[in-house]
Amino acid sequence: MLYSPRIRIKNNAYKNPYWENKKDNTSIGVFKMKKLLLTGFEPFGGYEVNPSELIARDFDGYTISDIKISGRVIPLKFNEIYAAITTNIKEISPNFIINLGQAPRPAISFEKVAINLANAQKVAYNCGTTPDDEILIKEGPLAYFSSLPLKFLVQYLEKHKIPSYISYSAGTFGCNQIFYYSMHHVNNSPPNQKVLAGFIHLPLLPEQALSNPNSPSMSLESMKNAIKLVITYLGQQSN
Repeated sequence: MLYSPRIRIKNNAYKNPYWENKKDNTSIGVFKMKKLLLTGFEPFGGYEVNPSELIARDFDGYTISDIKISGRVIPLKFNEIYAAITTNIKEISPNFIINLGQAPRPAISFEKVAINLANAQKVAYNCGTTPDDEILIKEGPLAYFSSLPLKFLVQYLEKHKIPSYISYSAGTFGCNQIFYYSMHHVNNSPPNQKVLAGFIHLPLLPEQALSNPNSPSMSLESMKNAIKLVITYLGQQSN
């Protein structure tokens, strides 16, 4: 049975070993804490759970390596993703943006590039939409590259015995869509508002892989540890 973050929030009996501390303020004295927007998607494609949603909910409100985390779950509805991500970016004014999603892959995969295209002919969005080679932003560039230090993050995770790699295709579904929108917003912000942003694909959970024994999977605890390490590295490098 999956651990529910709502149970943890409702009572304080569960102590999560991942967290350094939880703080309500974003500044301590003259020190201003950095902020991270961490997004996940709701379940889709017949699954009842999505590890990206669980992690976004679970990390919300916590601080890791002097970075305060705002976790948000994004609806996997084609016409709602843009408003959802841009509204959260404007409200939070993050220094970092990490979009999470799931894919049947053997390891944590850091996406390198987001393309200006949507195609959902294999799996429909939760709203039933199936775009066919639709441009995401008219007059937008063909692609954006992640601004996260991908090679160093892969090395850092491997140092901690978590398999990961750089992927050069985020697909053409909701994951690529939110990645592109995030990068477009960041790249069109004022120069003084520097934001590091990117997308990370998480493997399926073991219970999700039961329907296909050949699908690779990873435990939720390992995924949580991977994301904590990513945030830790970003915090260390930004100090």
